[in-house]
This record gives sequence, C-alpha cells and structure tokens, in this order.
Amino acid sequence: MERRLAIKQVLILAGGMMVLPSCLRESGKASIELKNLDIDLDQENILAEITEMIIPKTDTPGAKDLKLHLFVLKMVDDCYEKKDQQIFSKGLEYVCKLEEGERKQFVIDANAKKEQLNGDAYNFFNMVKDRTIGGYMNSKYVMSNLVIWELVPGRYNGYFPVKNI
Repeated sequence: MERRLAIKQVLILAGGMMVLPSCLRESGKASIELKNLDIDLDQENILAEITEMIIPKTDTPGAKDLKLHLFVLKMVDDCYEKKDQQIFSKGLEYVCKLEEGERKQFVIDANAKKEQLNGDAYNFFNMVKDRTIGGYMNSKYVMSNLVIWELVPGRYNGYFPVKNI
C-alpha cells in the first residue's frame, strides 16, 4: 500500500514541476524571450498594430497573422547594435504614448517622410518597416504560396527553337 502512495506522490510532484514555469512567468512581459530589449506586453501589442498598418490583412495574411512583430523584436534584439536598440526603445516609447488616431497619423507621416517627426521615432519606424517587409518576404506563406521557385538551371525544354547565326 505504501508503494502506491509513493508512486502517486511522485506523479503529483512531477506534474507540479511541469506546471511551475508557467506559474512563475512574469505577467506583462513580451511573449518571446529577449536578451537586450525590455519590452512589455502592451508595447508588443502596439508594435503588432504598427506592423499591421505596414502590411494589412487582405486576401493574403497580414503582419499580425504572420507574427511579424515578433520577428521585428527578435531581429532588433539579436542583430542590431546597442545604439540602434536604444533608438528602437525610445521610438517605441514615443509611439506608445500616442493615442490610436495619432499612431495612424504617425505611420502615415513617417511613411511620407515628413520633416516634423521626432528623429528617434522616424528611425524607429524605418527599422520596423525594413524588418517587417523583410520578414514578410521571407515568411513561409510568401515562400510557399506567392513565389514559384525552380531549381537552377531551370527546366529543360528539348523543343526550344535555336536560331542559326
């Protein structure tokens, strides 16, 4: 009888150990692990809105559907220098302080290269736009559904007409 009790307790302990990491996760943190950037969930959601404004959902998936905001965060966190990461953080803080209508106007103005924009915010938008477009063009959806690739040197056509010179 003691053996059954011991096995039951071990299984309960193992189940608790599996659930423990989800209980200890800090609420409000970004949904991916970042080493250099300190981004909270609200900032991540606003970044998702901005990427969705850059590549909206039509008959093809938009930026939110492809999770391009996470790609932008990971690329800035891993591949950019500390100075550029600080510019990104300052620009994101600036954009987060704006209301939704002002945010849309910011994206329109930044895309039109208006002169009255804050320098860090403009650089932030350029980083986000570049990484969003790059992530979209390299996404699984685009590479498998929109781009038709053929292996080099291409298909062989034995009946291709050849002109004599």
